[in-house]
Amino acid sequence: MKNRARNDIIAMILEAAQGRGTSKTKIMFKAYLSTNQLREYLTELLDNGLVKYDEDRKTYQITHKGERYLELYSGMERMIPMDNMKVED
Repeated sequence: MKNRARNDIIAMILEAAQGRGTSKTKIMFKAYLSTNQLREYLTELLDNGLVKYDEDRKTYQITHKGERYLELYSGMERMIPMDNMKVED
C-alpha cells in the first residue's frame, strides 16, 4: 500500500465507523492499521468528537462532526483528484 496522508487515514477510519457502530478490530482491518496506530488515531478522534464509543455494544460510531469531516474530505477529493496529479522533479 502506498504511503497515506493523515487525512486519508482519518477518512478511512470514519468510513469504517459509519452505520450502527463497528468494533475496533473491523476498523483496524478496513483502515489497514496496526493496533498501535489504531489506538493513537481513535484516541485523537474521540478527543476531537469525530467518533464516539458505545460502552454497551463495545463499538465505535461516527458522530455528526465526523460525518461533516467526510463530506469536506470528499469535496476536496472531487476538487483536486490526487490520483491524476503528477509530481515533477
